Amino acid sequence: MDFFKRSKSSDINKQLPTEVSREQKESRFDIEKAATDLDRQINVLYSMYVGIIGAEKVVLRAGKFEALPFIHSDNPRQRLVGIQRIILESADYSVPPADEDIPAALHELEEALADMLAHQAVEERLERQINQRIEEKHQEYVRDLKLQLINEEAGDVETPQTKEKLEKLEKLDTITLSKSIMELVRPKSLDEIVGQKAPLQAMIGKLATPYPQHMILYGPPGVGKTTAARLALQTAKQKTFTPFGEAAPFVETSGTTLRWDSRDITNPLIGSVHDPIYQGARRDLAETGIPEPKPGLVTDAHGGVLFIDEIGEMDPLLLNKLLKVLEDKKVTFESSYYDSTDSNIPAYIKKLFAEGAPADFILIGATTRDPSEINPAIRSRCAEIIFSPLETGEIEQIVRQAAANLDVELEDGVGHVISEYTIEGRKAVNILADAYSLALDEESGKVERPITKSDIYQVARISHFSPFGTSLAHKEPVVGHVNGLGVSGYMGSIIEIEAIAFPTEKGKGTVRFNDTAGSMAKDSVFNAAAVVRKLTGKDVHDYDIHVNVVGGGNIDGPSAGCAIVTAILSAIEGRPVRQDTCITGEISVQGLVKPVGGVFEKAYGAKQAQATHMIIPMDNKEDITEGHLGLTIHPVERIEEIVQFMFV
Repeated sequence: MDFFKRSKSSDINKQLPTEVSREQKESRFDIEKAATDLDRQINVLYSMYVGIIGAEKVVLRAGKFEALPFIHSDNPRQRLVGIQRIILESADYSVPPADEDIPAALHELEEALADMLAHQAVEERLERQINQRIEEKHQEYVRDLKLQLINEEAGDVETPQTKEKLEKLEKLDTITLSKSIMELVRPKSLDEIVGQKAPLQAMIGKLATPYPQHMILYGPPGVGKTTAARLALQTAKQKTFTPFGEAAPFVETSGTTLRWDSRDITNPLIGSVHDPIYQGARRDLAETGIPEPKPGLVTDAHGGVLFIDEIGEMDPLLLNKLLKVLEDKKVTFESSYYDSTDSNIPAYIKKLFAEGAPADFILIGATTRDPSEINPAIRSRCAEIIFSPLETGEIEQIVRQAAANLDVELEDGVGHVISEYTIEGRKAVNILADAYSLALDEESGKVERPITKSDIYQVARISHFSPFGTSLAHKEPVVGHVNGLGVSGYMGSIIEIEAIAFPTEKGKGTVRFNDTAGSMAKDSVFNAAAVVRKLTGKDVHDYDIHVNVVGGGNIDGPSAGCAIVTAILSAIEGRPVRQDTCITGEISVQGLVKPVGGVFEKAYGAKQAQATHMIIPMDNKEDITEGHLGLTIHPVERIEEIVQFMFV
């Protein structure tokens, strides 16, 4: 149905004088041309609109939005108002647009029609896909029904023994235990993960992006690496600009338990092919000589995250296979039993052999090992994020958070007592869980009183826990005692170095040192002797000197050199040294303080010992920020600077 009355040139001529000048004729021609162009454009837009929604709906909308008077007008601008009303579905359009506004009005109508066409195209495509899926499901149902009828004709495959086992399994399914306490106190959001603000921000920055990166998470156990990875994916899935869909999987495994066969008969991580000659292929496939590909965890993780805990423990060959999958983003299958021309081979097996199984995922590995111990090839493909050890205050916060989840009260100081026994968040929660069990009322099965420090001490006695560390730093100066710093993995700790000197016959003195401290530490003592002589002019061989590392143990590295010099110098001269300061740095025979490793981790050891100052080599200044962990950092270049600060 056509509502439009097209403008005729004769209609316009009737409105103009009979005798006109040349300029008037040109003006009249322009008016006629503009009216004709507008009329054509309106007709085109109208025709497209009718093609999209149909003539009947056009009539209904024209009546609904009171567009008929405008549509039947002889004036193209009035008709433009009418088509604005029905296409834009609004009765607010009543004033014809001015000449300069007509292009914008037409553009708005074109945009609206373009959106309608796009919407229509998407609907048609989805409808085709839905119909195709319904047809596939129907065919699948018919096939299953046929197989069921065939089985019924062949007889019941169940035996009394198999039925008994089935009943036993079904009975077991009815038995469930309550949620474990660790599940109850596990962080439910990134905000609940304590003490890892910077690593979490780095994880989100690398995962919640249009181009997510593979990652390796380093750090001590029990600081939240696994939970952080799981929650980071949940956060990334909420961002519309990330490639992760709502159903993006989080597949978790452990590098310590991944086992595989070098012949690829079994490989739960990458996938494998079960040939007919080997056990594992479906019976119907094995009997017909058809190999069966079995996709692995990398395919299960397609479109999401594959999390491998303790990735540093993986078999190197298996890790190399994983690297190949990361590059190809798919897994290929091969078998000498596969014949692509065999008409008995199911379509899914043909597809797996021809195209492989998809394996496009983000790898997140976690390890407690040092980065230097991880395969360089995997490190080069992954962003590296280091989780920090937890401080005493952070352990206390974790305990309070867990107590809130358990809905129990804590006596003042319970969190601090737990922090004396562990620096791991997981272990702290375990200690609280054990105390929770002790506090349970035998009759009600509930905790009706606050958990006390006595409960924690009782748990410690039962489990034979020992306090993790003691407060070694203090304000009272001591002669011949210096707090050095060591590091193991991601944990720093104080190394107590003490020295005592006895004057003896000139040149006949000896220097003794712990045999268990290691050859490198002994070299540091000899270097220290040279530096002491350079500073004071005194020969250490004029004294019997005994240098001791309290608690024994091997000092792996020369970083105790500056501390040893300070201890020997204090013992020889009888001058007390500060005990609120920890020292790390290698000493050269020229008295230069050389850089060492693990400064960031050593700061944690100084904080645990409640030191307030930390002396580091000047070359390590950029490894740690001023005020880190509340410590006053003193970068130095020469031993004289240490002596000036340490001696009181």
